[in-house]
Amino acid sequence: MFAENIPPHLPRHDWTMPEVTALMELPFADLLYRAHSVHRAAFDPSEVQVSTLLSIKTGGCPEDCKYCPQSAHFDTGLQAGKLMRADAVREAARQAKAAGASRFCMGAAWRSPKERDLPMLEEMIATVRQEGLETCMTLGMLDAHQAERLSAAGLDYYNHNLDTSEAFYGEIITTRSYRERLETLRHVREAGMKVCCGGIAGMGESREDRAALLHTLATLPVHPESVPINLLVRVEGTPLAGTDTLDPLEFVRTIATARILMPRSQVRLSAGREAMDAAMQALCFFAGANSIFYGEKLLTTPNPAEHEDQALLAALGMRAAPAKAKEKGHANAA
Repeated sequence: MFAENIPPHLPRHDWTMPEVTALMELPFADLLYRAHSVHRAAFDPSEVQVSTLLSIKTGGCPEDCKYCPQSAHFDTGLQAGKLMRADAVREAARQAKAAGASRFCMGAAWRSPKERDLPMLEEMIATVRQEGLETCMTLGMLDAHQAERLSAAGLDYYNHNLDTSEAFYGEIITTRSYRERLETLRHVREAGMKVCCGGIAGMGESREDRAALLHTLATLPVHPESVPINLLVRVEGTPLAGTDTLDPLEFVRTIATARILMPRSQVRLSAGREAMDAAMQALCFFAGANSIFYGEKLLTTPNPAEHEDQALLAALGMRAAPAKAKEKGHANAA
């Protein structure tokens, strides 16, 4: 059923939904064993890629994503701000690098950037690259022209999550379609940038929805180089504030399945780690997670402090992966 004759570190793009569902329903130990075997074949299991995420424009977003405290549709007490200046971004990038980050991610609460914003964004990209860090941005939807501008400026990664399955998507977001999200991913890939794309677990979706999200990602023509798997942060004032907590082992299953389906992608243990104990995070690392965010805040929600993450990695005998040499050009197929 799982094409066992294919070496575990080689990517497939022909996964079927029954295969993905069957993976997620394996006995827990069997699933983790398989995921860790795939992970070990493709990566050094003792290394974790470390990124830092900065909100360069906070709040006032016109989208109605039910999980998001930055949406203008919900009253979460968050004050909207203006786009940061490049010199402030440079200082934040320097601090991130000193703390051990190798990638610097910048997020703006927009539906999509406007033409007038592009020169400032291009300056930020150049500024962060001058500090010797990989660059990533998440700015909402992009058209082909915007993607080409950002790529030409030197942007390494663009983040645009699918969030959940196409079937469940309408329960979470109504102001932007699933097809529009996939179109942005296409523009990013065609412009030569690497793709960062994942989703959120714990929004009330079913296991089948989580399987369908991973199936969509794993059957893209090129796997995302980075796959963030978020655990819902239940923010007061958002419609999902009262959502039931997801079973921790179900979250680990999602990480493990992502690792098997996309063996060469970095699977990022992303938002929600503040609510995870050390044992849960250790299971996620064993299951194939090999990327995290450093810093006490992810855009507007809490994240473990850097010293806490450094202590956790040390206790597990793990370390932050060194920064890679900066590259430009089309990403290799993954």
